[in-house]
Amino acid sequence: MKLAIMQPYFFPYIGYWQLLSVVDTFVIYDDVNYIKQGYVNRNSLLINGAKTFYTLELSGASSFKLINEIQVGRNIPKLIKTLEQNYKKAPYFMDVFPMISNIINYQENNLSKYLGNSIFKISVWLDLKPKFIYSSDIEKNNTLKGKDKVLAICKILQATKYLNAIGGQELYSKDEFMTNGIKLYFIKTLDICYPQFNQSFVPNLSIVDVLMHCGKEKTKYLLTKYELQ
Repeated sequence: MKLAIMQPYFFPYIGYWQLLSVVDTFVIYDDVNYIKQGYVNRNSLLINGAKTFYTLELSGASSFKLINEIQVGRNIPKLIKTLEQNYKKAPYFMDVFPMISNIINYQENNLSKYLGNSIFKISVWLDLKPKFIYSSDIEKNNTLKGKDKVLAICKILQATKYLNAIGGQELYSKDEFMTNGIKLYFIKTLDICYPQFNQSFVPNLSIVDVLMHCGKEKTKYLLTKYELQ
């Protein structure tokens, strides 16, 4: 069984969805500490023609709290208005905007469940069908940290292969995973470029930008532009 474990992010970049596309089970890692200035509640869009952070307001956010202990804030109407103003001329706006605005409007105060819903809904739209599990729902030793906690989840779920984003090469050892009977792979996104409002391409934006400019079928093709290491 191929497994990935990732924190829930707010409309993450395409590499996140490439990871989703190659696993059987995806663990939404929500019982770890929230990291300020990270990507749990923000990502980048083209706003007024420039790469700009698009941020979900939070209530009670603290690096001393777990992701699933934080509440969603009150800037939902502003997020939808910003999205509409800046992407209404995108070629696939009419196809994508209803889905994204519905996700943003989701009536859920818990940050983990709110983001989990967005990940699930976009996955369905892109025909991705992994099994989703919240890490907080897994019975495990919660005193474990870092790679030890990841390995524990892998064992509990009986994973034979663990896949991680390429940045995980600094954190995880293939030999250590293999010692535990698990093959470790890293997924590296290849160079991806697509038209953006007839301007110079700005890479590594939110999946929202990709969907608005590429639509469903081309986005699904771009999900294949990776290599495993």
